[in-house]
Amino acid sequence: MLDSTAFGAAAAAARAAASGPGPAAPRITLDGHSLRVADVVRLADRRNLPAAPDPAALALTERAWETADRLSATGRVYGRSTGVGANRTEDVGPDDDHGLRLLRSHAGAIGAPLPGREVRAMMAVRANQVLAGGAGLRPSVVTSLVRALDAGVHPVVNEFGAVGTGDLAALAQAGLALVGEHPWDLTDAAPGGRAPDPITLDSNDALALISSNALTLGQSALALADLRRLLSASLAVAALSLIAVGGSYEAYAEPVQLARPHPGSIRAAARIRALIGAPARPTPPLGRIQDPYGFRCLPQIHGPALDAADALERVLNVDINAAAENPLISSEDEAAYHHGNFYAAHAALALDHFRLAALQTARLSTARLAALSEPDFTRLRPFLGDPAPASSGVMILEYAAGAALGEMRAVSHPASLGHAVLSRGVEEQASFASLGARQTLRVADHYRQVLACELVAAVRALRQRGMEPEPGVPAAAAYALAAEVLDPRMEDRPLTEDVADAVGLLDPLAEVCEGVEPAESAEARRGADCADGADGAEGREG
Repeated sequence: MLDSTAFGAAAAAARAAASGPGPAAPRITLDGHSLRVADVVRLADRRNLPAAPDPAALALTERAWETADRLSATGRVYGRSTGVGANRTEDVGPDDDHGLRLLRSHAGAIGAPLPGREVRAMMAVRANQVLAGGAGLRPSVVTSLVRALDAGVHPVVNEFGAVGTGDLAALAQAGLALVGEHPWDLTDAAPGGRAPDPITLDSNDALALISSNALTLGQSALALADLRRLLSASLAVAALSLIAVGGSYEAYAEPVQLARPHPGSIRAAARIRALIGAPARPTPPLGRIQDPYGFRCLPQIHGPALDAADALERVLNVDINAAAENPLISSEDEAAYHHGNFYAAHAALALDHFRLAALQTARLSTARLAALSEPDFTRLRPFLGDPAPASSGVMILEYAAGAALGEMRAVSHPASLGHAVLSRGVEEQASFASLGARQTLRVADHYRQVLACELVAAVRALRQRGMEPEPGVPAAAAYALAAEVLDPRMEDRPLTEDVADAVGLLDPLAEVCEGVEPAESAEARRGADCADGADGAEGREG
């Protein structure tokens, strides 16, 4: 019997490699118009150091701040010379403490402190939005946030305090930290890193700072990146399962996808073909006439998730560069425009769509897991058991994956169905995008467990059948990664550690999938472009 500790050490090494820092990337300039989801993720994960804000954008920010100061001194500007919410009709007069009182009263977020990466994502988004030039917020807020990102420190921000109409409580906590009245978390500080020196915020700064969905957008960017990786990993895992059951690759043929040319389905099928080395136009029939849906319908179920990811990314790339603060300060017009751009319906609906689409792919993973337990497909013992009588093999993994899928289903419920009437009835609707962002982060946690169960079973089936993917194809590299880490013992035993090790393999498997360049014909590219329209999503998967 092989020593299982060796496999545990290999698994730990794989997890460390997956979580370690990547190669140094160019520094990111914040300019209020070109930040992308991938940039927010790099800043949040501290894979990059932010550059100083773009000088032209910082100058625009200063002009907007000066404009806001003049406007509030000579007229009624919401939140600057008036109260907020139901207090909007109350003039605050020459009250120098109004801004601090507003921050103190709104810094009432509750629940557990958020992880540092989520708060750093919020900081990056907020600094960039201010540089769009419509907030009328003093420039020192931007420079202080950038210094904090550079130092690896973040304000303590609690989980709950927003309903999708602005992350008021979280950003008020950040505002109090900037003036020295709220703690900074130094856990992830760089060597020598410290909190930025306190700055001054007055009545013209408070609402301008907190009128943003920066936390929701930052969390959404992280969740999107996490789930994109898992969608890539799921294709690699599915490819191994397809080989293990001797499945047909007829369903992935290019003519099939061009007959109904949804971009995501074309891409998913092309990835599977590339992973297993299948031709674009195989000669049917190949193997079984009809594989189960878990294999045969993968492009049609995985494809919508890829399309939903692209749709969410388009929304986020707009919003993280938007001057959505209320009121909008226009230096050009010397005006303050009161509006509803803070209402995050676009993000809420895109997040709901994405979670529901990802859920479908997870359900497909449990279907493939069931097929791997079925002798009619594997030609092995039920549940991939060993020769012992009534061996249970991987039977329990169906239950475990089903439980994780149930949790994933619960957090996939549309957040946008929520409703709230707040502030004495003057704010009578809420998008609940903030809830949707948190739910999408949690979806990724449960999805990992589902995919890991399938991966354990797929590798076990390949080992029992004495099969490996064809040498030289990317699926062979995926199998080699998994086989090096996963324990090869077949006797009935607890599989908890096997699944934990498989979770650690998902990021490396995603890299295998994302490193594949599917061979597509010109006809396939034209079909995808036609279906996708002229505004393809940035940063899309291959």
